[in-house]
Amino acid sequence: MLFYHFGKYILLLKSVFRKPEKFSIYKAEIFREMVEIGLGSLGIVSIISVFIGAVTTVQTAFQLVSDLIPKSVIGGITRDSTILELSPTICSLVLAGKIGSSIASQIGTMRVTEQIDALEIMGINAPGYLILPKVMAGVLMIPMLVIISIFLSIMGGYLAGTASGAVTAAEFIQGLTTNFNPFTVTIAMVKAVVFAIIITTVSAYQGFYTGGGALEVGQSSTKAVVISCIAILAADYIIAQLLL
Repeated sequence: MLFYHFGKYILLLKSVFRKPEKFSIYKAEIFREMVEIGLGSLGIVSIISVFIGAVTTVQTAFQLVSDLIPKSVIGGITRDSTILELSPTICSLVLAGKIGSSIASQIGTMRVTEQIDALEIMGINAPGYLILPKVMAGVLMIPMLVIISIFLSIMGGYLAGTASGAVTAAEFIQGLTTNFNPFTVTIAMVKAVVFAIIITTVSAYQGFYTGGGALEVGQSSTKAVVISCIAILAADYIIAQLLL
Protein backbone atom coordinates (compact mmCIF):
# COMPACT_ATOMS: atom_id res chain seq x y z
CA MET A 1 0.00 0.00 0.00
CA LEU A 2 2.85 2.37 0.88
CA PHE A 3 4.62 1.73 -2.44
CA TYR A 4 1.33 2.16 -4.32
CA HIS A 5 0.80 5.64 -2.83
CA PHE A 6 4.47 6.55 -3.25
CA GLY A 7 4.34 5.58 -6.95
CA LYS A 8 1.11 7.56 -7.42
CA TYR A 9 2.76 10.53 -5.66
CA ILE A 10 5.80 10.40 -8.00
CA LEU A 11 3.52 10.23 -11.08
CA LEU A 12 1.59 13.26 -9.81
CA LEU A 13 4.86 15.19 -9.38
CA LYS A 14 5.82 14.26 -12.94
CA SER A 15 2.58 15.88 -14.14
CA VAL A 16 3.11 18.90 -11.86
CA PHE A 17 6.56 19.72 -13.26
CA ARG A 18 5.60 19.29 -16.91
CA LYS A 19 6.41 22.38 -19.00
CA PRO A 20 3.64 25.00 -18.47
CA GLU A 21 1.43 25.83 -21.47
CA LYS A 22 1.31 29.56 -20.68
CA PHE A 23 3.68 30.86 -18.02
CA SER A 24 1.94 34.24 -17.57
CA ILE A 25 -1.08 32.50 -15.97
CA TYR A 26 1.20 30.57 -13.61
CA LYS A 27 3.12 33.74 -12.67
CA ALA A 28 -0.01 35.46 -11.36
CA GLU A 29 -0.94 32.33 -9.36
CA ILE A 30 2.59 32.05 -7.90
CA PHE A 31 2.48 35.66 -6.62
CA ARG A 32 -0.97 35.10 -5.12
CA GLU A 33 0.23 31.94 -3.34
CA MET A 34 3.39 33.72 -2.14
CA VAL A 35 1.24 36.34 -0.42
CA GLU A 36 -1.00 33.67 1.10
CA ILE A 37 1.83 31.40 2.29
CA GLY A 38 4.36 34.10 3.25
CA LEU A 39 2.40 37.05 4.64
CA GLY A 40 -0.43 34.82 5.84
CA SER A 41 1.95 32.80 8.03
CA LEU A 42 4.20 35.65 9.23
CA GLY A 43 2.18 36.40 12.38
CA ILE A 44 2.10 32.87 13.81
CA VAL A 45 5.75 32.21 12.87
CA SER A 46 6.84 35.44 14.59
CA ILE A 47 4.98 34.68 17.84
CA ILE A 48 6.24 31.08 18.00
CA SER A 49 9.83 32.09 17.20
CA VAL A 50 10.09 34.70 19.96
CA PHE A 51 8.86 32.22 22.57
CA ILE A 52 11.07 29.38 21.25
CA GLY A 53 14.15 31.58 21.72
CA ALA A 54 13.00 32.78 25.15
CA VAL A 55 12.31 29.26 26.44
CA THR A 56 15.60 27.90 25.04
CA THR A 57 17.61 30.62 26.80
CA VAL A 58 15.83 30.28 30.15
CA GLN A 59 16.06 26.46 30.17
CA THR A 60 19.73 26.49 29.11
CA ALA A 61 20.51 28.95 31.92
CA PHE A 62 18.66 26.70 34.39
CA GLN A 63 20.74 23.65 33.38
CA LEU A 64 24.11 25.46 33.57
CA VAL A 65 24.56 25.20 37.33
CA SER A 66 28.37 24.93 37.34
CA ASP A 67 30.42 28.04 38.10
CA LEU A 68 33.20 26.67 35.87
CA ILE A 69 31.09 27.16 32.70
CA PRO A 70 30.92 30.80 31.53
CA LYS A 71 27.46 32.34 31.13
CA SER A 72 28.33 33.35 27.55
CA VAL A 73 27.82 29.68 26.54
CA ILE A 74 24.04 30.33 26.81
CA GLY A 75 24.18 32.66 23.78
CA GLY A 76 26.07 30.10 21.69
CA ILE A 77 23.72 27.23 22.60
CA THR A 78 20.63 29.36 21.84
CA ARG A 79 22.12 30.43 18.48
CA ASP A 80 23.11 26.94 17.32
CA SER A 81 19.99 25.11 18.51
CA THR A 82 17.77 27.80 16.96
CA ILE A 83 19.53 27.80 13.57
CA LEU A 84 20.07 24.05 13.25
CA GLU A 85 16.84 22.65 14.64
CA LEU A 86 14.22 24.78 16.34
CA SER A 87 13.47 27.43 13.71
CA PRO A 88 13.42 25.23 10.55
CA THR A 89 11.74 22.18 12.11
CA ILE A 90 9.20 23.64 14.54
CA CYS A 91 8.17 26.39 12.08
CA SER A 92 7.73 23.78 9.34
CA LEU A 93 5.59 21.59 11.62
CA VAL A 94 3.38 24.59 12.39
CA LEU A 95 3.22 25.53 8.69
CA ALA A 96 2.29 21.92 7.84
CA GLY A 97 -0.79 22.44 9.99
CA LYS A 98 -1.63 25.86 8.58
CA ILE A 99 -0.60 25.67 4.92
CA GLY A 100 -0.90 21.90 4.46
CA SER A 101 -4.50 21.64 5.65
CA SER A 102 -5.44 24.67 3.54
CA ILE A 103 -3.91 23.22 0.34
CA ALA A 104 -5.45 19.77 0.91
CA SER A 105 -8.93 21.18 1.60
CA GLN A 106 -8.81 23.62 -1.36
CA ILE A 107 -7.79 20.98 -3.89
CA GLY A 108 -9.98 18.32 -2.24
CA THR A 109 -13.04 20.58 -2.53
CA MET A 110 -12.23 21.20 -6.20
CA ARG A 111 -12.03 17.43 -6.73
CA VAL A 112 -15.35 16.55 -5.07
CA THR A 113 -17.17 19.44 -6.83
CA GLU A 114 -15.75 18.16 -10.19
CA GLN A 115 -13.87 21.39 -10.95
CA ILE A 116 -10.66 19.40 -11.59
CA ASP A 117 -12.55 17.15 -14.04
CA ALA A 118 -13.74 20.29 -15.86
CA LEU A 119 -10.13 21.57 -16.15
CA GLU A 120 -8.99 18.22 -17.56
CA ILE A 121 -11.86 18.16 -20.10
CA MET A 122 -10.74 21.62 -21.29
CA GLY A 123 -7.27 20.19 -21.94
CA ILE A 124 -5.56 22.02 -19.05
CA ASN A 125 -2.82 20.21 -17.12
CA ALA A 126 -4.74 20.29 -13.80
CA PRO A 127 -1.86 19.09 -11.53
CA GLY A 128 0.49 21.72 -12.99
CA TYR A 129 -2.06 24.54 -12.88
CA LEU A 130 -3.25 23.81 -9.33
CA ILE A 131 -0.12 22.48 -7.59
CA LEU A 132 2.96 24.01 -9.26
CA PRO A 133 2.25 27.62 -8.08
CA LYS A 134 1.83 26.33 -4.50
CA VAL A 135 5.12 24.39 -4.62
CA MET A 136 7.01 27.34 -6.14
CA ALA A 137 5.55 29.77 -3.59
CA GLY A 138 6.36 27.40 -0.72
CA VAL A 139 9.98 26.92 -1.85
CA LEU A 140 10.44 30.70 -2.13
CA MET A 141 8.60 31.84 1.01
CA ILE A 142 9.22 29.15 3.66
CA PRO A 143 13.05 29.69 3.69
CA MET A 144 12.34 33.43 4.14
CA LEU A 145 10.02 32.66 7.05
CA VAL A 146 12.75 30.46 8.58
CA ILE A 147 15.31 33.32 8.31
CA ILE A 148 12.85 35.68 10.05
CA SER A 149 12.20 32.96 12.64
CA ILE A 150 15.94 32.56 13.39
CA PHE A 151 16.36 36.32 13.89
CA LEU A 152 13.27 36.60 16.13
CA SER A 153 14.23 33.50 18.18
CA ILE A 154 17.66 34.95 18.94
CA MET A 155 16.04 38.30 19.83
CA GLY A 156 13.53 36.49 22.07
CA GLY A 157 16.39 34.64 23.76
CA TYR A 158 18.31 37.88 24.29
CA LEU A 159 15.29 39.66 25.80
CA ALA A 160 14.32 36.71 28.05
CA GLY A 161 17.90 36.16 29.23
CA THR A 162 18.52 39.81 30.12
CA ALA A 163 15.04 40.38 31.60
CA SER A 164 15.25 37.31 33.88
CA GLY A 165 18.82 38.09 34.95
CA ALA A 166 20.00 34.64 33.76
CA VAL A 167 22.66 36.24 31.55
CA THR A 168 23.85 39.80 30.95
CA ALA A 169 23.49 41.44 27.53
CA ALA A 170 27.29 41.50 27.04
CA GLU A 171 27.66 37.79 27.91
CA PHE A 172 24.81 36.77 25.60
CA ILE A 173 26.26 38.76 22.66
CA GLN A 174 29.74 37.36 23.37
CA GLY A 175 28.36 33.80 23.20
CA LEU A 176 26.36 34.68 20.11
CA THR A 177 29.43 35.87 18.19
CA THR A 178 31.97 33.28 19.42
CA ASN A 179 32.82 30.25 17.23
CA PHE A 180 29.99 30.87 14.76
CA ASN A 181 29.95 28.35 11.92
CA PRO A 182 28.18 29.79 8.81
CA PHE A 183 27.55 26.23 7.53
CA THR A 184 24.76 25.89 10.12
CA VAL A 185 22.77 28.53 8.19
CA THR A 186 23.27 26.50 4.97
CA ILE A 187 21.87 23.40 6.72
CA ALA A 188 18.88 25.44 7.96
CA MET A 189 18.16 26.63 4.38
CA VAL A 190 18.47 23.08 2.96
CA LYS A 191 16.00 21.90 5.61
CA ALA A 192 13.62 24.79 4.85
CA VAL A 193 13.55 24.02 1.09
CA VAL A 194 13.08 20.26 1.61
CA PHE A 195 10.34 20.83 4.21
CA ALA A 196 8.61 23.32 1.88
CA ILE A 197 8.51 20.71 -0.91
CA ILE A 198 7.18 18.07 1.51
CA ILE A 199 4.43 20.33 2.93
CA THR A 200 3.13 21.53 -0.46
CA THR A 201 3.39 18.29 -2.47
CA VAL A 202 2.12 15.87 0.20
CA SER A 203 -0.86 18.12 0.98
CA ALA A 204 -1.62 18.59 -2.73
CA TYR A 205 -1.44 14.82 -3.28
CA GLN A 206 -3.94 14.17 -0.48
CA GLY A 207 -6.30 16.83 -1.84
CA PHE A 208 -5.95 15.82 -5.50
CA TYR A 209 -6.98 12.21 -4.88
CA THR A 210 -9.85 12.96 -2.51
CA GLY A 211 -12.99 11.00 -3.28
CA GLY A 212 -16.53 11.30 -1.93
CA GLY A 213 -17.79 14.50 -0.30
CA ALA A 214 -17.25 16.98 2.53
CA LEU A 215 -16.36 14.27 5.06
CA GLU A 216 -13.57 12.93 2.83
CA VAL A 217 -12.22 16.48 2.29
CA GLY A 218 -11.83 16.81 6.07
CA GLN A 219 -10.13 13.41 6.28
CA SER A 220 -7.73 14.34 3.45
CA SER A 221 -6.86 17.56 5.24
CA THR A 222 -6.09 15.66 8.47
CA LYS A 223 -4.04 13.03 6.62
CA ALA A 224 -2.07 15.77 4.83
CA VAL A 225 -1.01 17.33 8.15
CA VAL A 226 -0.15 14.01 9.83
CA ILE A 227 1.85 12.61 6.89
CA SER A 228 3.62 15.96 6.31
CA CYS A 229 4.70 16.12 9.96
CA ILE A 230 6.04 12.54 9.91
CA ALA A 231 7.84 13.17 6.59
CA ILE A 232 9.36 16.42 7.94
CA LEU A 233 10.75 14.65 11.02
CA ALA A 234 12.14 11.79 8.89
CA ALA A 235 13.72 14.27 6.43
CA ASP A 236 15.12 16.26 9.37
CA TYR A 237 16.98 13.18 10.61
CA ILE A 238 18.25 12.27 7.11
CA ILE A 239 19.53 15.82 6.39
CA ALA A 240 21.25 16.00 9.80
CA GLN A 241 22.87 12.59 9.21
CA LEU A 242 24.09 13.57 5.73
CA LEU A 243 25.28 17.13 6.38
CA LEU A 244 26.57 17.10 9.97
